Amino acid sequence: MAEAQNIPAGSTTAGSIAVAAESTVATRMSAPPSFDVADFPVPHGREEEWRFTPLERLRGLHDGTAEAGGGVKADVSAPDGVTVETVGRDDARLGRAGKPVDRVAAQAYSAFEKAAVVTVPKETVLTEPIRVSIQGQGGVSFGHTVFELGAFAEAVVVIDHTGDGVRAANVEYVLGDGAKLTVVSVQDWDDTAVHCSQHNALVGRDATFKSVVVTFGGDVVRLHPRVNYAGPGGEAELYGLYFTDDGQHQEHRLFVDHEASNCRSNVVYKGALQGQDAHAVWIGDVLIRASATGTDTYELNRNLVLTDGARVDSVPNLEIETGEIVGAGHASATGRFEDEQLFYLMARGIPEQDARRLVVRGFFAELVQQIGLPDLQDRLIARIDEELEESVA
Repeated sequence: MAEAQNIPAGSTTAGSIAVAAESTVATRMSAPPSFDVADFPVPHGREEEWRFTPLERLRGLHDGTAEAGGGVKADVSAPDGVTVETVGRDDARLGRAGKPVDRVAAQAYSAFEKAAVVTVPKETVLTEPIRVSIQGQGGVSFGHTVFELGAFAEAVVVIDHTGDGVRAANVEYVLGDGAKLTVVSVQDWDDTAVHCSQHNALVGRDATFKSVVVTFGGDVVRLHPRVNYAGPGGEAELYGLYFTDDGQHQEHRLFVDHEASNCRSNVVYKGALQGQDAHAVWIGDVLIRASATGTDTYELNRNLVLTDGARVDSVPNLEIETGEIVGAGHASATGRFEDEQLFYLMARGIPEQDARRLVVRGFFAELVQQIGLPDLQDRLIARIDEELEESVA
């Protein structure tokens, strides 16, 4: 269990916090970011970015043998004023939020035929969310989606993944100056699905980006949320909730690149695991570049192991190139279900199974509340209760 580490302005702490004279992000990747899949070597599992991933279960997404032949049923429900377009690969709006950083993301970018671009005009404040449903129909599919908010626009986007299949995709969020975007991405795939996706957010000057990632289903889910700042004063909040069952591999790899000054980021991911060979991986990378004076950042990952046989790998990394920051820190903790909490509730007349549910619900409560949509929050709480039936029955 790793305790929280806080760094006040102008000081540093040893451990997994590095104070770098120059950017060392590239040293953790097998190749520089690129749109071309040929620029990435086929991974063998020894690379830093692949060492936790079961490559043999990616169904060929990592080595080029996965060929598009399946599909997804996609549906976008958007309020008035929002533009939804299907565009070709040559559209200038594609790729602005960031390049692929691994072979699977590059394969997805090289293989999609049509992309979706969802645009919220400047100064438009939506009172209803944009809802995107992606239902796997089996087979291999590749995708690319761009969500763009004009200056001072405000929107909530819900992306719901269900069904079966092998899916690799890139998603871009481009926020204009002063814009506010909340995105909820739900991975509720069938147990045999494979899903790899890179999420790139480009946050404009004084803009606010909030991401809530919820992962339940799938055989293998590997998500890579990334944040870059296009100007000073931007804020990013990255929340995540995952529940990993028997044999599932759920991997969340985050990177926040602080290059602009006076920006803020806050990362909170929580996971529960149960069952034999349940495996959760959380990698949290934050880079504060020399130009990013006035940065305020913190990242937290907590994991609750409900049964024997489950495994968690949690690796927070913080690199700092300037001492002129407001503060920076991280924390990572993994623990078993605490009998003291259970005893406390049972001593007040609550049956054991109900007490266990209450403890786990409380563990996830702050993240579910970040969603802000009652219908979706209720659905996720019910889904958590379903997952708990296996461990508390």
